[in-house]
Amino acid sequence: MPLTTAQATTTHSAAGVEDSPAWLSLKAAATALQPLQASDGSIPDAAHHPAATAHVDAIIAALDELHPSFPHDDAYLRASAADFARWREEGFGVPDFFDSLVAFQPQQHRVDGIRHLVIFPMYTQNGSSDRHVEAVLVEAIWPEFIAQLEAGDYGNALFVSLRFIDFTPGYDTNSAVLFPETVAMREIPTFTWGAIFQDREAARYRRVVRAAAEITKLELPADAAAMLDDQELTEKTFVMWDIIHDRTHMRGDLPFDPFMIKQRMPFFLYSLEELRCDLTAFRECVGIAARLRARVEAGETLDATEAETLQHAVLVQYAVIFDRIFRFAITGSRVRNYDGLGGQLLFAWLHQRGVLHWTDTALAFDWDDVPAAVIALSDAIDELYWRSIDRPKVAHWLAAYDLVRRVVTPHPASVWARGLSDEILAGAPKGYTDAVLPDEFPLSMFFEALEKKMRPVIASTTGITGRTPA
Repeated sequence: MPLTTAQATTTHSAAGVEDSPAWLSLKAAATALQPLQASDGSIPDAAHHPAATAHVDAIIAALDELHPSFPHDDAYLRASAADFARWREEGFGVPDFFDSLVAFQPQQHRVDGIRHLVIFPMYTQNGSSDRHVEAVLVEAIWPEFIAQLEAGDYGNALFVSLRFIDFTPGYDTNSAVLFPETVAMREIPTFTWGAIFQDREAARYRRVVRAAAEITKLELPADAAAMLDDQELTEKTFVMWDIIHDRTHMRGDLPFDPFMIKQRMPFFLYSLEELRCDLTAFRECVGIAARLRARVEAGETLDATEAETLQHAVLVQYAVIFDRIFRFAITGSRVRNYDGLGGQLLFAWLHQRGVLHWTDTALAFDWDDVPAAVIALSDAIDELYWRSIDRPKVAHWLAAYDLVRRVVTPHPASVWARGLSDEILAGAPKGYTDAVLPDEFPLSMFFEALEKKMRPVIASTTGITGRTPA
């Protein structure tokens, strides 16, 4: 669908703003505020208030100068300036940016290349846990094939896909999301959007997979190898993966409360939920590719958007496997690392199904058989979820643990693996959770060795963006 004249004008209205004096002033002022702020975002030391006032004045002046470049965000940027002014006038207590958060509606402007200036007191997931003033310049990634997927079977009105242009230090980290719940505010509104930085996901994927393939002597299929040389291709692949993953959290035969991360539950349950969503994206892309290939085999010619959809449906399958086993499994602390466990589980499942091989110190896949094996794991998790509504909560936990331990070996000292005592079994769920070891499922020998060789590569992806040299 071609852009309207108004959309095209808006898309390019903020071109080059990252080099403007106004943005550089705003970025510098936001960064200078951070060391003055307490963890909750307030500035309790009155001695810092004159400096904070000067920084806030600079931010407000910059917003006033910049907001004509973002006509689609005019209401938000005006509300942001008002929130900063109120924070200053009320003595820099715990900030309240409810009004500007409610005014910011990026999901209403999903146009490829459209830009946003975003500034809030907020924490950055996988970055800083402090609610400090952070600012980002971003642009939307919204190719036509994604627009058609979202308008069809994969509707997700809250999903926003982004690319970094510039940012303050809270995003010079591993954080690849922008979520409204991270903002300092007086009350919780109904959230209408959630954003992911696919350029960061794509850039770190390319760097990590390239290194891991070399270390493991993995011969990549030609289309998978092409991703490592093409940032834009990989970004679009991650948009397709993420839009299906994101909508999966509230779909399917689910436990009564599917957002288990909000509860104090054993971390392997979070592993299964995140892996379920990734494997659903994999499964759906297998189906999309099969349907489009069948049309080609029947003599039809796909249009350009359909051909791009087919290309990325295949690439998502590689991305899910390689990101899960090469990055997720060995990234971060070993303390309740649920994404790490999900990567270990996928790797071990494929190995035990005979479609992944570690032979003569080289990794190989039987690619024709991989989709069925991955879908079989998806089926096993779906079966666990389907049965959950007929089970007590802790019985569901035990069944989930049994699914994982059949594939990934628990720690030899595991209380869960030996069997929980009658006292724990008869007690409150808290006792079950407390009995889980911080690293209940340690890395296998394969991953121990890979992690040591990949450690500097993983570390080098902190703060990476699509603009970072490969």
